[in-house]
Amino acid sequence: MANIKSQKKRILTNAKAAERNKAVRSELKTRVKRAEATIGSDANTEALRLAIKRIDKAAAKGVIHKNAAARKKSRLLQKVRAAS
Repeated sequence: MANIKSQKKRILTNAKAAERNKAVRSELKTRVKRAEATIGSDANTEALRLAIKRIDKAAAKGVIHKNAAARKKSRLLQKVRAAS
């Protein structure tokens, strides 16, 4: 455990940020899975839109890198195009 007061505070704030980031990543994975599951059906466009929205939000907040977000969107759209 840290002895310096500012470091103790950093440990607490880092834990809060990690918890928030975990929630965002979990939501992101869920949306992508739902979009992949609905490929080929009528509900796909809405699920795809929501998945891309979550990916963009995560990149904007710094939870994932912007290149990782672009890669995830690209791969998701490749799967959709291959199915149609």
